[in-house]
Amino acid sequence: MTEPLVSVVVPTYNSEKTLAVCLESIRKQTYKNIEIIVVDKSSGDRTVEIAKRFGCKVYVINARERSEQMNYGVRKAAGKYIYIVGSDFIVEPGVVEEAVRKCEDEGYDAICVHNTSDPTVSFWARVRKFERDCYRDDELNVAARFFRREVFEAVGGFDETLVACEDYDLHNRLLKKGFRVGRIKAQEIHIREPKSLWEVAKKHYYYGKTIGGFIKANPSKGIKQLSPIRPAFIKHRKEFAKHPILTLGFVIYQTVRYFSVGLGFLVSKVRK
Repeated sequence: MTEPLVSVVVPTYNSEKTLAVCLESIRKQTYKNIEIIVVDKSSGDRTVEIAKRFGCKVYVINARERSEQMNYGVRKAAGKYIYIVGSDFIVEPGVVEEAVRKCEDEGYDAICVHNTSDPTVSFWARVRKFERDCYRDDELNVAARFFRREVFEAVGGFDETLVACEDYDLHNRLLKKGFRVGRIKAQEIHIREPKSLWEVAKKHYYYGKTIGGFIKANPSKGIKQLSPIRPAFIKHRKEFAKHPILTLGFVIYQTVRYFSVGLGFLVSKVRK
C-alpha cells in the first residue's frame, strides 16, 4: 500500500546560511513519500537558488510575514499531511515517519515535534536549549507542527494578522475544536540561535510590537503562555539547581527578552 504523501512547507527569507542543511535533513528522512515546498518572501540572497538545487517546489510571494507564507504553501500542497519546518531548523531522520505512524495507527489529528537548540552556537544558545528542553513534556508552552491537512484547514490555518506566537494561536484553536494532538520522540534542532543579547533584544522588541494581537485572540490562555513564571520551570526546578551558570544566564536572558517585548508593546501603543 502506498504511504500517504507528506507536504513539508518551509517559509524562507534570506535563509541561505541555514537552508541547505535544513533541506538536507528533510531529504534524509526515513519516510520517503515527501514533497518539499519552499515559499520565499522575495529574498535578496541565494535562498531561491539553493531551494531549486534541492528540487523543491519554489514559490516567491510578496508576503508580510511567515503566516502568509505557510498558508500559501499549504494551498499549494498535495499531501494528506502537512509539516511546517522553519528554514533554520534541522529535522532528525525519524520525525516524519514517527508523526505519520502516530496519526495513521493511533488516530491523532496533529503532532507536536519538540524543538531544541544547537548548544554549540553560543552561550546564549546553551541557555536557550536549557529553557526549550523544559517544554519537552509541557502542555502549555507547546505548538503542533505536523497536521492532517483537513484538520489544518478546519481551523483556518495560521492567523495572518499575527507575527508573534502564531504557532501557539493555531495550537490553541486545535484544542478548542477538540482535535487530538500527540507527541513523538524525534525532534527538531534550531541552528540559528542568538550569539549576543543584542540579537535577543532586537528580535523580541519586534515581536513585542505585535504581541497584542495574540493576547486579544487568546485572552486567558495566551497570558499564561507568555508568563515569565511557567509550570514547566517549576517542574524542572531541580535542573535549575544543578546548573547555576545556565540558571544565571537564563535569568539574564529572560530579563532582556521581557524588557524588549514590553518596550515594543509600549511603542506600538504610543504610535497608535
